[in-house]
Amino acid sequence: MKEVFAACSFFGLLLAMGSYQLARIINRKIGKEICNPLLFATLFCGAVLLSTGTDYQVFYENGGRVLEFLLTPATICLAIPLYRQFELLKKNAGAVLAGCAAGVIAHMAGCILMLFLFKMEAPEYISLLPKSITTAIGKGLSEELGGYPAITMATIMLTGLFGAVAAPPLLRRFGVTDPLSQGLAIGTSSHAAGTSRAVELGEIQGAASSLAIVVTGLLTVIAAPVLAGLAG
Repeated sequence: MKEVFAACSFFGLLLAMGSYQLARIINRKIGKEICNPLLFATLFCGAVLLSTGTDYQVFYENGGRVLEFLLTPATICLAIPLYRQFELLKKNAGAVLAGCAAGVIAHMAGCILMLFLFKMEAPEYISLLPKSITTAIGKGLSEELGGYPAITMATIMLTGLFGAVAAPPLLRRFGVTDPLSQGLAIGTSSHAAGTSRAVELGEIQGAASSLAIVVTGLLTVIAAPVLAGLAG
């Protein structure tokens, strides 16, 4: 079977798109956060690769790289709800900045705690610093600071998946009902993957989450080089 997959130029693209569409159908039928399409599609693709003995490089080279290429323009498209809610976000600029800053501080504090608690090596610690920002920024930042881009990519993916699945029930559990606050919390903690879920919650949530991706990314780019020196 893996020989057939390796011979198909668009195997990775077809598998990813097919898995996601199947996940959407299941999500509509069941309607539970745990059936998030992004999570289901990721697990399904992984299961197919493992069960058939197909190397990830085959998936990537045969269509998967197309998805990576589309990642940046897809992230930019999240600016559409941002544009529509520009006046609201401008009116609450202070709250947006404070919320994003609080999220970055909490994230960085967690990374520093893991550094000393698990006695991590410098590259391992540095690889975790960009885990709450979008891949378009995080991968390059990790490479520049001397981290492991593969680990950074994996942690970014896991962070986004967790946020997309867990954010709505956690917001309900802690009584966060304000749309702006919901969007900022999701975008600050789980970047584009979480924002795709925030857009489903409402236009304000989607706009706030989109803006949070940008602000959080900028704050992380500023803070990460400084904090990377702690592992020296």
